[in-house]
Amino acid sequence: MTEPVTQAPEPAFVLVAPQMGENIGAAARAMWNFGLQRLRVVAPRDGWPNPRAVAMASGAGRLLDNAGLYATTAEAVADCHTIFATTARDRDLTKLVMTPERAMSHARALQGKGKRVAVLFGPERTGLENADIARATAIISVPVNPEFPSLNLAQCVLLCAYEWRRLGADLLPEVMAMAGTDFAEAIEIEKLGDHFEEKLEAAGFFFPPTKVAGMKRNIRNMLARLVLTRADVQTFHGMLRQMARGRGDGDA
Repeated sequence: MTEPVTQAPEPAFVLVAPQMGENIGAAARAMWNFGLQRLRVVAPRDGWPNPRAVAMASGAGRLLDNAGLYATTAEAVADCHTIFATTARDRDLTKLVMTPERAMSHARALQGKGKRVAVLFGPERTGLENADIARATAIISVPVNPEFPSLNLAQCVLLCAYEWRRLGADLLPEVMAMAGTDFAEAIEIEKLGDHFEEKLEAAGFFFPPTKVAGMKRNIRNMLARLVLTRADVQTFHGMLRQMARGRGDGDA
């Protein structure tokens, strides 16, 4: 089995000496959540293939089926131009240290030039050995709580995969889920304001006379600020009509 390859390949995520099949499966699932497929496994402790990895991967089993299996880290990264190593500990090595965001941004730039990139993730208990980190161009360090810096293997994979996906997707930072409706037009907001004024006038809300103009203006401003949908407007009209009926106002 061979991992998927494209003309400008995505980074290869390399799990070095992973200990538990469940963590390998969880890492594969995290990768596929964000569209990454190039998984490489180096000397897994419990052998390969691993049924526990398959069970944990759920719908991401294709990554395990196509994963590259290697005996050493050197073999796993032999075809790569740039290597990142994830670690939370000071390794007494002179290395450029990047956040996941910066590293994946750099990886995308390299991808655009047709370069192949690998990201190394160490075993769960000890992390990467210095000999593996020494192969890396730069270190990826997550800005975690310094009193508890250890991340689960799959968590670390997910953070890097998320940054890769986020930096390459044309995503708006905020969108409104409309749930089958649409935003109200200005005329609809205007008529709702008229309805509010009518019912509030009847209820004696506008008092004293010297403040009426300001009170009405504040109501209009509030309605405009709410960014109402057509469904919201209809709900408000219904509320006002029902409250009027409850007071016995006749034609509400």
